Amino acid sequence: MMQKVLTGKQAIITGANQGLGLEIARKFVLAGADLMLCARNASMLEDARAELTGMAPAGQKIVTQVADVSVEFDVHSVVAQTLKLLGGCHILVNNAGVYGPKGEIESVDWADWMKAIEINVYGSILMSRAVLPHFKAQGYGKVIQLSGGGATNPLPRISAYAVSKAAIVRYAETLAEEVRGTGIDVNSIAPGALNTRMLDEILQAGPEKVGQAFYERSVKQKETGGAPLDKGADLALFLASSASDGITAKLISAVWDDWEHWPEHLRELSGSDAYTLRRITGRDRGYIWGDK
Repeated sequence: MMQKVLTGKQAIITGANQGLGLEIARKFVLAGADLMLCARNASMLEDARAELTGMAPAGQKIVTQVADVSVEFDVHSVVAQTLKLLGGCHILVNNAGVYGPKGEIESVDWADWMKAIEINVYGSILMSRAVLPHFKAQGYGKVIQLSGGGATNPLPRISAYAVSKAAIVRYAETLAEEVRGTGIDVNSIAPGALNTRMLDEILQAGPEKVGQAFYERSVKQKETGGAPLDKGADLALFLASSASDGITAKLISAVWDDWEHWPEHLRELSGSDAYTLRRITGRDRGYIWGDK
């Protein structure tokens, strides 16, 4: 049985009605947390609430609110209702995200491109802004940001997603430095290539929209199963728990990083730019002619 490492803690999970967000919610319920789940689709959110309530023992609270995280009013309403209904908040999981339009930048719908930025970037920033005063007042908090392949690699024809994921990881690093020493940890998760609705979007768009190479990789991912959802959810649970206290400003791969043993190396991690977004110089690659 899972240890109740989140007993007495309250968490907000955005985009929690399906995919990785819902899997994270399942882990958090089993770990003892009270949850506020938000998403845009009301019926799917209700299905998620019913499932999670069935998993939770009596007295554990699971509440929901339909919200668009790119709308400031919705964000403040979610946080206010969390504090009212759950009695507090210790953890924010910024999971809500979209791919946005697929295609070459000059041909995609600009309104759709901007909406993806608003959800993926502004949404996470608005959510963190809204919870930070509470986190600072209690001297403790966990901000867990979901990243994606766009943070570390260019993604031609999926530019809104790539731009937003790089931007939000750098925001998380910056926020971590702003709140360093306050008891608030801020980290980003790279969950791996997941077989979720977002993968189905790529397959439906086809190679003419996303490019032949990316489409073929996506087909192979669909066939092989991709990265297990529970890898990213387990990392989210670790980052939400006290086991990760002091680990902050990192971009962590759920699949490739040995994060379970990172607490043994807090001093090294806090003094290093390892596991962050940084520029690669010529000397990093053995080119002696490019740097002074």
